[in-house]
Amino acid sequence: MPTISARIPEDDEEALAEVAAMLSEDKSSVIRKALREGLTELRVRRAIEQYQSGEISTNQAARVAGVSVAEWLEIARDRNLTTQLSPEDLDAEAETAREI
Repeated sequence: MPTISARIPEDDEEALAEVAAMLSEDKSSVIRKALREGLTELRVRRAIEQYQSGEISTNQAARVAGVSVAEWLEIARDRNLTTQLSPEDLDAEAETAREI
């Protein structure tokens, strides 16, 4: 496993220590979990932005978010997302969904 070194503000270090104690885990484990969850959220946020602007389709949004199409549709529903896709785009999306 590669090693990464980073400097963090004192407040973040204190919060890290608190969460590590709360979870009964070492700080390295908490950092790995936080990084994984944070990266996932950043991917989802970017997919939402692009999907909402009509730049990408449902399938593309799922890829950007790093989830399955079914998971993306759940994210879209949970976050009340709307799309700017044309009726033709929606037909293509429906056809793709049928193939899955």
